[in-house]
Amino acid sequence: MIQQHNRFALRVLHWVENFGLGIILLVTLVAGFQELRIMVDAGTVTLTDLLLLFLYLEIVTMLGLYYKQGKLPVRYPIYIAIVALARYIVLGMKEMDEWRLLGVAAAVLMLTLAVLALRYGHTRFPYREDGADGE
Repeated sequence: MIQQHNRFALRVLHWVENFGLGIILLVTLVAGFQELRIMVDAGTVTLTDLLLLFLYLEIVTMLGLYYKQGKLPVRYPIYIAIVALARYIVLGMKEMDEWRLLGVAAAVLMLTLAVLALRYGHTRFPYREDGADGE
């Protein structure tokens, strides 16, 4: 009885997860097309526009990886955060005071170091694919 309940709960969670991921994909695609329309209407493409499109592409790539592998490498959201912070700097560089700029740059550096640590840990101390910790 408990095993049936667990299987049902896992199926429901899987359905909710896929529904949520589908919504994220749909909204990301709509936002990307809206941004393309804005660029076409304006007749110009700026660096901030390209960075925003890159953010959308990273989200779609992250969703694709999740569907392909069934898991999400934690470094992909970190990549997205780095690009978002870079876009924030580009958009507001003229209005930012020195401390805010240094704070955002420090956040980018910390995120970059986190990716480096994750990549190093993954190559130096690989884990088993079945999720076992080796004990």
